[in-house]
Amino acid sequence: MTPRIMYLNRSSSSTMFTPRKPAYPMLRTLARFNRSGRRWQSTEAHPAGGHLPSIATSTFLKPTRDLSLRTAGLRYVDQTDADPAREMVGRETRKMNMYQAVRDALSIALTKDETAVVFGEDVAFGGVFRCTMGLAEEFGRERVFNTPLTEQGIAGFGIGLASMGQTAIAEIQFADYIFPAFDQIVNEAAKFRFRSNGNFDVGKLTIRCPSMAVGHGGHYHSQSPEGFFMGAHGIKIVIPRSPIQAKGLLLSSIRDHNPVIFMEPKVLYRSSGMLSTLSCRPSRNFTPGVVEQVPMDDYEIPLGKAETLMRGEDITVVSWGTPVYHCETAVKMLSHPPPTLAPNVPQSLRSAKVELIDLRTIMPWDVETVAESVNRTGRLVVVHEAGRTGGVGAEIGAEIQKRCFLKLNAPIRLVTGWDTPVPMQYEKFYMPDPIRVLDAVVETLTY
Repeated sequence: MTPRIMYLNRSSSSTMFTPRKPAYPMLRTLARFNRSGRRWQSTEAHPAGGHLPSIATSTFLKPTRDLSLRTAGLRYVDQTDADPAREMVGRETRKMNMYQAVRDALSIALTKDETAVVFGEDVAFGGVFRCTMGLAEEFGRERVFNTPLTEQGIAGFGIGLASMGQTAIAEIQFADYIFPAFDQIVNEAAKFRFRSNGNFDVGKLTIRCPSMAVGHGGHYHSQSPEGFFMGAHGIKIVIPRSPIQAKGLLLSSIRDHNPVIFMEPKVLYRSSGMLSTLSCRPSRNFTPGVVEQVPMDDYEIPLGKAETLMRGEDITVVSWGTPVYHCETAVKMLSHPPPTLAPNVPQSLRSAKVELIDLRTIMPWDVETVAESVNRTGRLVVVHEAGRTGGVGAEIGAEIQKRCFLKLNAPIRLVTGWDTPVPMQYEKFYMPDPIRVLDAVVETLTY
């Protein structure tokens, strides 16, 4: 059959193809659109150079083998020597972004634990963000397998599997869709040990879920639901900020004796930014990701312990996940404000020393580290993407107000998302960016 050229009838109110005006311009546009989509859907990592200094060139990243192996709190599972310097001998690292580090952690867990299984929607195909790419081929589809589209079913299956002694590593495709599993997580997983008087537990359950904003995900793909689980006593919540942290914290979560919700900031997965899940076009305001030299060996980073990234004596800033980098940028802007902001940053504040803390574990959060810092600095700013009301920042503020009341020199300030659903069109204005963080720091220092 001879192929026919399609024509578009533009005069009709309905979309009809009739032999009138050739639709060559439209076909060329579609061809360019499809090529662009394939290019941006590639799983190849893009170079990290040339991005905004807030993330790709952050001083918190470990770009060399020596810095990577000296990561604070890192503990090798096969450690045999008490001298940390000697432990570095023979250790190798590899350049990874966050999704590659997550994949490496899952591979190690499956290799070393024969009872471990990975399951969720599309994980056998590599997952939406490619974090499980190749695992089904490497370990078999009886250990890495797809599930039906049912979040409550995924969580319930994981609870049953963990209660029988298996290591269950579940994936909720987006943290936004964890709410159908809320009853299973809060009423079953979190209470399993308590209601059996310690005779049974589901401590081998880990639930991974991509979380936080991407700049264009809207109310169904950019939420930060960690605050909803603050009252679910019996589970832990972990949010990493970088590849080294993701691998170590995920392995610790998998091996912890309590069920863990592991929320991965999806905008940090790749080194060139995050593609919208609703469109094959790249976002114009994409956020660059993080790349580090990650140790190849099996290591863990302890849960429940915050990390002090910057030492200071004038004000404490607490955050986790993606906003950590916005806080770093705000600190740089405080000391060296751009010309457009210089009139709003008093000269007397530009030498202020800011202490920046990455909470890492949201529940149970490291009260001692934060309280010790605030007792020294006398000021606290908490930054997170989720809305303010009922958020994690409100809980931190209440506890620090109780413990450090007599040492506080200013009210505790929260910089958060607004108390609205995440708006896709105005998502950039919803997120706590460096300008909002800088404003809070200046206002707190001048109180």
